[in-house]
Amino acid sequence: MNPTRTIKNLSYVVIIYLALFTKAQAQTHYKVYFTEKNTEFVPEQYFDAKALERRAVANIAIDQTDYPVNPSYISQVSAIATETGYASRWFNLLFIEATETQITEIEQFPFVRKVEHMELTTFCAEHKSDFDTLVPSTKEWVLEQQTNMLHAKRFRKEGLTGKGVRIAVFDAGFPGVDTNPIFEHLRANNRIIQTRDFVRNKSNVYKANKHGRMVLACIAGKLGDTYFGLAPDAEMLLAITESYGEPLSEEENWLAAVEWADKLGADIINSSLGYTYKRYFPYQMNGKVSLIARAANLATRKGILVVNAMGNDGDSQWKYLGTPADADSVLAVGAISPYTGYRSSFSSYGPTSDNRLKPNVSAPGEVVVPGKKRFDKVFGTSFASPLVAGFAACVKQAQPELMGYQLKTAIEQSGALYPYFDYAHGYGTPSAYKYFNTKYKRDKISFDVSDMECTVVIPESVIVEGGINRLYYHIENHEGHLHKYALMDVTEVKPLTISLDSLKNHAYLRVHYNGQNLELKLDDLFGK
Repeated sequence: MNPTRTIKNLSYVVIIYLALFTKAQAQTHYKVYFTEKNTEFVPEQYFDAKALERRAVANIAIDQTDYPVNPSYISQVSAIATETGYASRWFNLLFIEATETQITEIEQFPFVRKVEHMELTTFCAEHKSDFDTLVPSTKEWVLEQQTNMLHAKRFRKEGLTGKGVRIAVFDAGFPGVDTNPIFEHLRANNRIIQTRDFVRNKSNVYKANKHGRMVLACIAGKLGDTYFGLAPDAEMLLAITESYGEPLSEEENWLAAVEWADKLGADIINSSLGYTYKRYFPYQMNGKVSLIARAANLATRKGILVVNAMGNDGDSQWKYLGTPADADSVLAVGAISPYTGYRSSFSSYGPTSDNRLKPNVSAPGEVVVPGKKRFDKVFGTSFASPLVAGFAACVKQAQPELMGYQLKTAIEQSGALYPYFDYAHGYGTPSAYKYFNTKYKRDKISFDVSDMECTVVIPESVIVEGGINRLYYHIENHEGHLHKYALMDVTEVKPLTISLDSLKNHAYLRVHYNGQNLELKLDDLFGK
């Protein structure tokens, strides 16, 4: 489950590259794009009522991306190809396996716009029945923190538990979800609406990798009065999209699942997996290259919020996020330690290759989830992402009119650091208190600017001895990118001093301290 670590030497890189290249050539997977559709379509006969309702509320028109692929085109290509896969209505394409000779013949069809060869795999973003329902005392505090850090009790006080919100979960398998007591409330109330295994083309998902079971627990797990996630009353669509045996098919499966989720009226998608160095280079993490990043953006335009794990490459050579977390419309979630509130060492960094903010928010990446026979403690951005998906479901329940990007913005603005941000924590951990605009009265922090330097001043009355006193600061350039960002512990009233020379030719100096934000516009300071 863990992403591969640092590559030791160049010869190893060459061996890996040649192996992947040879495998890709042997598998001969392709995407066939068609020129148009020329097909009839009755939305009321195709979409779930909840999907039509979402479009109506958001005033989203039915367009050509909703129309199915022309069955005649599929039939003609299938007659030549070795094997036919999924037909995407959103991108008007067909996945196939074929030889070079077959591709040459397929390219001659007048309705074929282009044919693309598919490259190499995915990671599940996890770092590392007779079920014992007792949570060990050694794990109780971590379990409490995974929801307390998002102030979930405030949501429950307001009666917000994700009720009426439909969440699709894309993962590697959900064994035990049909029997484990932590999901009994979902089964008893018929809240698992539909399931689909896109790897094996079956409906049974209660098998394969345990990763999906643990992720689902972080959205909706509940045992008596103990909460593992924030949205125990949400409706679920469960999809297996990942296969270790056929890595080339995983993006095809993801695309098929997102169109399936749209058809069935999903409001939110949680995807705790991503694609990195086995298919892409860091410069391609711009939200425009991968098919699933483009699909995630299109899902947002149709009113769906996509929540995706950042990845666990923060302490590896790759270091950066994977796709589809790089998509502009995706709410990418990083991991923080429940003990420090800082970025977990494994959590991947932003920004995207075109310098957009990622992660957007963060959440605990060390959590307690149901294992096979007992509760286990696990690590990964895989588990931070579903915690935020559950948070989003509560916001959606409170404001059902929020769609896609609007919902993403609401989550960002509820971040504990907002409007401050950086490329390790994003806007911080979403807070139910902040969502309801709960304010804390504190003495104001300030800047003290002299001819030579700028100093941050924090009143002694707000420095808690032995408590959490963290100062975040960043310097932003005129292109809106962060030149520098840092985090430090505060032990004195003047914890940070920066020379004015180091601030020249930049746009802003921003500081965040215990819920307070301070901004210095540097052009005004330097008289520009």
